[in-house]
Amino acid sequence: MTLSEIRPRRARVSWRPAAFAILALMLVQASVLYGMGRLWICACGTIRLWVGDIWSDEMSQQITDWYTFSHIVHGFLFYGLLHLVSARTPVLTRLAVAVGIEAAWEIAENTPWVIEAYRQQALARGYVGDSILNSLMDTVSMMTGFTLAYLLPWRVTVALALVMEIAVGWLVHDNLTLNILNFIHRFPAIEAWQSSVK
Repeated sequence: MTLSEIRPRRARVSWRPAAFAILALMLVQASVLYGMGRLWICACGTIRLWVGDIWSDEMSQQITDWYTFSHIVHGFLFYGLLHLVSARTPVLTRLAVAVGIEAAWEIAENTPWVIEAYRQQALARGYVGDSILNSLMDTVSMMTGFTLAYLLPWRVTVALALVMEIAVGWLVHDNLTLNILNFIHRFPAIEAWQSSVK
């Protein structure tokens, strides 16, 4: 009997169920958004990799924009939370759970009530909801953040989150933290500061 036969074999965790669940959740996300009247791509008829003008009608319509960084931070947060509450659950299963949370938020974010709530904010007065392309890419961005949090030391992940929040906040006067604050309560000083962005 060889040494390899004596050692217990590690249980192999298949990635297929998690991948199937993630694809199914994203398909549900896209289908529900379509049923809610969301357009597949920007009404402008073009697809762009990046939109940098915070006042552009194509914000939240294209592949990536300034809010992509917020969704990457979502991934950091979801990884940390799910690691705390269920560290023994396979990481791919936790990723599928995170996709479910993100997909649910993306659907909620495009309901008339949330769209109207966003429109009350200084930087979202022309907000009409996301295109399906943008919404799906927001979920992909969350998965990117989740994967980075899994691969990187936690201190690096925290540093990245801070850099993203501070840099985006400085450049366009908005980030995940401000978005949440403004959604909960409108602060006149923040609104005035955000309205001054060019």
